[in-house]
Amino acid sequence: MEAAVGRSRRSTRKPRGDGHLRRAEILAAAERIFVADGYEGATIRRIAEEVGVSSTALYMHFRDKSCILLEICQVALEGLLERNREVANRPLDAVSRVKLMLESYMRFGLANPNAYRLVYIEARPESPHWDEQISEVSAQSYQAFADVVREIAVEGRLRTPDPDTAAQAMWTACHGTVSLLITRPGFDWRPHDEILQATVDGMFHGLVSD
Repeated sequence: MEAAVGRSRRSTRKPRGDGHLRRAEILAAAERIFVADGYEGATIRRIAEEVGVSSTALYMHFRDKSCILLEICQVALEGLLERNREVANRPLDAVSRVKLMLESYMRFGLANPNAYRLVYIEARPESPHWDEQISEVSAQSYQAFADVVREIAVEGRLRTPDPDTAAQAMWTACHGTVSLLITRPGFDWRPHDEILQATVDGMFHGLVSD
């Protein structure tokens, strides 16, 4: 996905009768604008201009900008949930599956920096509707990961007595790595693959016994 675009960029207005305004166009444009301007700074008019349609046409697809942000975040989280479930069901030992989940999580964030910002870094609107839909998918994704960490605990290989403590420590460490790589692109980072590998290796060296 592209980085944030400047305010000066404008798309050509789609001609009347052009027909199908794909939701994907709106979501992609809104994602860039939310990152560039922040949720409060983004407007339906600005998003519509970026897509090249009228505000009225955009309202035919989304009631307001909170609905747009909700769908962006929900799609991203559902993608992570699908990945976690797929890895959790692989015929591999628990340690290998947890490592794959953590690596997949970080690579997802780096491949989709705008979506990652919106889901895990930027402030989001406060509403019960938002909390219900997002919290449920997020909880399921964490549960799929934590369940495999618990398998390691059952094997007696965790160095901490509480598997949730280990799972949350792993998640926060990976989140910190991804957040810094995304938000500090000007730093003289080592190759991302090396950083991701060192992050996972360091966690398992401290939390999992051989």
